Amino acid sequence: MSYGIGERLELDTLAAFWRRSWGAPPPTDYGAVLARSLAYVIARDGDRLVGFVNVAWDGGIHAFILDTAVDPDYRRRGIATELVRRAVETARQQGVHWLHVDFELRLEGFYRACGFAPTSAGLMRLAP
Repeated sequence: MSYGIGERLELDTLAAFWRRSWGAPPPTDYGAVLARSLAYVIARDGDRLVGFVNVAWDGGIHAFILDTAVDPDYRRRGIATELVRRAVETARQQGVHWLHVDFELRLEGFYRACGFAPTSAGLMRLAP
């Protein structure tokens, strides 16, 4: 398994990975999303993309873990944990003071094990 930060990533490769991992097509124009990100971390098995996490950024001292995903054939091997660990270290090296993550309740144990503490936050749904 190899890991990379900000490596060249073909959008069609990411789209195919997204479909395998999320069971749906990626958001429209994900290239624009990545262009505004602080970094992204990927995992590969040879040439196959098997893991991804995006580190979104507010341009200041806050960053956000988004879209953590691992190919279904590669889950339960510690890949997501390593992706998040590398994302945390990258954010720290870039001067980020606060790293946020939102997640479904079923993922609380995973993110706590990665070092995230619970916090109060607000959320407003803007689209149906």
